[in-house]
Amino acid sequence: MKRYVLFFAGFFVLCLAPAQYPGQFASKIRVPLAKKTMAEAFNLSDVRLLDSPFKEAMERDQTWLLSLDNNRLLHNYRVNAGLKTTAKAYGGWEELDCELRGHSLGHILSALAMMYASTGDTVYRNKGAALVAGLAECQEALGSSGYLAAFPEYFIKRVIDGTGVWAPWYTLHKIYAGLLDMYLICDNVQAFEVVQKMADWAYNKLAPLSDEQIQKMLRTEFGGMSEVMYNLYSVTGNGKYRLLAEKFYHHAVLDPLAEGKDNLAGLHANTQIPKIIGEARGYEITGNEKEREIAKFFWETVLKNHTYAIGGNSDGEYFGPPGKLSDRLSSNTTETCNTYNMLKLTRHLFCWEADVKYADYYERALYNHILASQNQEDGNVCYYVSLRPGDKKMYSDKFNSFWCCVGTGFENHAKYGEGIYYKSSDGGLIVNLFIPSELNWKENNLTLRQENRYPDEPSTTLTVGLTNPLSLPIYLRYPSWAVRIHITVNGRVLPVREKPGSYIRILRQWKNGDIIRVEFGMDLHMEPMPDNPSRAAILYGPVVLAGVFGPVRPDPINIPVLITEGKPVSQWLVPVEGKPLAFETSGVGRPSDCELMPFFKVYGQQHYTVYWDFVTAKDWEDKKREYELMKREEEEIARRTVDYVKTGDSRSEVDHNFEGINTYDGEFGDKVYRDARDGGWFRYDMAVDETSQLELWCTYWGNDSGRKFEIWIDSVKIADEMLTGQSPNRFYNKTYPIPVEAVKGKKKVCVTFRAYPNSMAGGVFGCRILRKADSH
Repeated sequence: MKRYVLFFAGFFVLCLAPAQYPGQFASKIRVPLAKKTMAEAFNLSDVRLLDSPFKEAMERDQTWLLSLDNNRLLHNYRVNAGLKTTAKAYGGWEELDCELRGHSLGHILSALAMMYASTGDTVYRNKGAALVAGLAECQEALGSSGYLAAFPEYFIKRVIDGTGVWAPWYTLHKIYAGLLDMYLICDNVQAFEVVQKMADWAYNKLAPLSDEQIQKMLRTEFGGMSEVMYNLYSVTGNGKYRLLAEKFYHHAVLDPLAEGKDNLAGLHANTQIPKIIGEARGYEITGNEKEREIAKFFWETVLKNHTYAIGGNSDGEYFGPPGKLSDRLSSNTTETCNTYNMLKLTRHLFCWEADVKYADYYERALYNHILASQNQEDGNVCYYVSLRPGDKKMYSDKFNSFWCCVGTGFENHAKYGEGIYYKSSDGGLIVNLFIPSELNWKENNLTLRQENRYPDEPSTTLTVGLTNPLSLPIYLRYPSWAVRIHITVNGRVLPVREKPGSYIRILRQWKNGDIIRVEFGMDLHMEPMPDNPSRAAILYGPVVLAGVFGPVRPDPINIPVLITEGKPVSQWLVPVEGKPLAFETSGVGRPSDCELMPFFKVYGQQHYTVYWDFVTAKDWEDKKREYELMKREEEEIARRTVDYVKTGDSRSEVDHNFEGINTYDGEFGDKVYRDARDGGWFRYDMAVDETSQLELWCTYWGNDSGRKFEIWIDSVKIADEMLTGQSPNRFYNKTYPIPVEAVKGKKKVCVTFRAYPNSMAGGVFGCRILRKADSH
């Protein structure tokens, strides 16, 4: 479909405020944009949310942010600086033995600044200022170099030497960004001083390095270092920060993109997206067309080849082969950080071109991934948003997770006011999103109040507030998903000649109290997988609908498939009376019909599916037979089992006298697991039957690869195992024969999994001692 973009009568904006997005923080900018743009962003402080699910999500985020203890957040920084501290570090990725420690505080500084901008409440600014003061004290204690982190400086030497360390530049980027946000949004001069000292240290550290050394260093994830250094350059005019930004150009990833090649398969997704944001900022600052082309090609490629219906990307944090998504539906799809960063990139591209396609994607991902990633019960957030049929969302713990997606989650729900409105290059106003809010455009003494129950009701009302009449165009987004649109201005119908996927320009002299009423035509439609037309998501307008199954995980055979015989969606999916945006399949579900509701309203312990298999009656009968066979096989395994350890489950492990060193447990989908790392091991006491031939049965995840370990029965090594990713996107079982002499005269044996140095053992998702099938 042809895209209609804003041209604004041939005029462009030469923005003088590029610190975050073109149009922001004009009074603090020292370096103007090198290129003209079609749109400018408002400051976050110009918009206030009104009652809606977005405001409710923001309020849950506020409660969490204010519950955090500043002394606990600063603890690891004070320990590293040799300062006295009586606090205790938070858990998860903020524990003192985690190499990524300190990253959360940077996100929290940004979130506090954003929350102050979004609300005007000084409690957020003051909490942030206290954290900045604590960081400044640590920086001073660490010496005159300007270094500041929650980990020792030799981590940087390790990443430069390539000797193995978990992403120190990634963590430092969060601190740089948080301090810069405290300056730009909260006018915190101390934060500005601290971040410049940090940047001076970084420049002095990297300036002597050769290009070869730099590229070796860039093999390790470094977050948005190029972006934040371009931002710092824009507000200081200090050229060495631009040079520092340019040092973080990663040739191995960015050069193929510059050549128009999709070589993303196998790359860690959220390591790459910030690099592209850095290229986008670089283009705005330097005018380098290569950077523009990299950013545009990457965005187009990710949306075309790697993006699921909810707007997120990646499975197990990695990009897969282009256009191959149908078999990549696990519990670890769509890392939330990825979409946080894709939306940042999208805002840059929208400012350049003001194309509806960017706003369409922004809306899709904001409702169906970002809003959907927060638990409406308590504000906890998802690392991954699972698209595995029959799964549920797994949430963080308030004080014991602090994953990367907890950090970006603090920011996500503090900045819903951005992206709703933009200034057009001809002096007009663009309305991109239909989120209840009020814009205060100070330069024009204009307010615009947007009220609705969208998307529950497909309409919105905009009320103009003015002291004096004002002539300017207002551009209303006509979404690509809309089947029709109806607009009135002060009750009079406005003729619409534009097509979906464009902007509707309303030019008039606006007066105080003018009212624009917009009604959208939404319809049900399917979005199939690019590589499997028989597997599809169902949407209503921009809203992804999920089938819901309740708090108990359904047996796979009870996750409905749909036999629709090619009929239109509207013929077999009907509205549920009294429930906005709820629908129910009618006579097409097997083994039963199912209710669907907006994915962003699914939370807590609710199990769901987003993607549906469309099958024939014969397919369904075949599926039932396969399931019955699988159940018989499970019954046979249970009959042969002598003993079973649910690895990673505390009760089962205690019952089997678990011991281990450098070993970890976790959850993946509906299973728990245990692994050991870098020479570590774990072991269990397990019952045996010396009268039977036995084998050890282990369950692995088919994507795990490059993991080398030994398996021992007491003092007998029964296997040298190497996981090779042999069964993508599914669990598989492997058996190992147990020598008769290993169990002779014994009631129990010790089963040990031992990792090789610099490798891993497992994850093991359960192990059994089995009698062989032909054993008597």
